[in-house]
Amino acid sequence: MTPLRASVAAIASLGLLHPAAFTIAHAQQDYPVRSVRIITAAAGGGSDFVARIIAPGLTAALGQPVIVENRGTGVLAGEAAARAPADGHTLAVQGGAFWIHSLLRKTPYDVDRDFAPVSLLVREVNVLAISNAVPATTVKELIAYARTVPGKLNFSSPGVGSTTHLAGEMLQSMTGTKMVHVPYQGNQPAITALISGEVQLAIFDAGLIMPHARAGKLRALAATSLEPSALTPGLTTVSAAGVPGFESIGMTGLFVVGAKTSPSIISRVNQEVVRFINRPEVREQFLKAGVEIVGSTPEQFTEAMRADIARTSRVIREIGLKVE
Repeated sequence: MTPLRASVAAIASLGLLHPAAFTIAHAQQDYPVRSVRIITAAAGGGSDFVARIIAPGLTAALGQPVIVENRGTGVLAGEAAARAPADGHTLAVQGGAFWIHSLLRKTPYDVDRDFAPVSLLVREVNVLAISNAVPATTVKELIAYARTVPGKLNFSSPGVGSTTHLAGEMLQSMTGTKMVHVPYQGNQPAITALISGEVQLAIFDAGLIMPHARAGKLRALAATSLEPSALTPGLTTVSAAGVPGFESIGMTGLFVVGAKTSPSIISRVNQEVVRFINRPEVREQFLKAGVEIVGSTPEQFTEAMRADIARTSRVIREIGLKVE
């Protein structure tokens, strides 16, 4: 028995430490006892990028190898992770679609039952952009123009039910405009359609939109965060530019498998990952990729998810969206 464990046991035997506290201390001291997996979606995607940055940091902090496993889509990754024991040795890095999917279709996992939030790691700020052919230079001008040509403006997205699709629907709902959604097979075709003028507007993350805006291929009108973002310097927000309260951001967070995982394990992983991502060199690495560091508590992450679910649910109900 190590000196620390002996001391805790001695205090517990004297009745000075509640048995539950001893269990927590014991769990945190022993964790992890083997390698830790981070299950995420396909290689090359946003959640995979985040997972591969934090894995070496957690390896050093936890003293056990932390290995990233890719499982295709977010749904497949969620299903694979949910089957693992709730002992803290399986983590999941997932984006917002992970908790939004269940609003659109039946999923093989339950976020509340099968996972415990650890930390909201990063957020991606979206940008409302328009084709150069659209006669508008501000959000107010775009809305005014859209109202004069109901049903004539098209907006692109990488697919039905995607974050950017729902953002476009929310924009229509909050501005009383009518536009047509045109889904594409992925981000790049949807952005290419915007640049070519095949569609007139779109909402995509800053990392994808801003290089084209700086090159003059399209117009970036406003960021979709509530507050100005370092990712879009000099750009106003949609909320400040005429649609109060409009918000559409991408979120990527860390979960531990099993909602009943020991709170001490969740706390340990949270402390280590937040400490790591807040290192200046790590923060800079994320910023260069077009994402902002958050590093929240589990409670803050839960609150952010609940707000996102509530906001998205309203849009889905309004448009009667259902994906089979």
